[in-house]
Amino acid sequence: MQRRQRGFTLIGLLVVMAVVGFFAYIGMKLFPVYSEYYSVVTAMKGLAKEDGVRSLGADAIRQRFDKRLNMSYVESVKPNNVRVTTQGTPQIRVRYEVRRTLFGNLDFIATFDRTETLGG
Repeated sequence: MQRRQRGFTLIGLLVVMAVVGFFAYIGMKLFPVYSEYYSVVTAMKGLAKEDGVRSLGADAIRQRFDKRLNMSYVESVKPNNVRVTTQGTPQIRVRYEVRRTLFGNLDFIATFDRTETLGG
């Protein structure tokens, strides 16, 4: 009687490598977008914890937030994506969209919206 060998074939290995490679490529495209978003969240939380931020005007808050974004090399957030409200409880809201090419003519769009209460 002849025994059949069982195991991983070359074709099976190539298929697994193709799937892993595809997901690694997707991860490499998505990681910078989410990394930038977490820099925005960190800047917002840092601004919210800053002493005396509640007594500042909207323009001063916006300038301090912009400085934090510049230090973190955030390029996707434009000035028109930031809303500062000082009536009642002061808040900062950042709402923006990032569009990047995945491959060929296939793009992905990520939409981010975050609100942080200032000074509390």
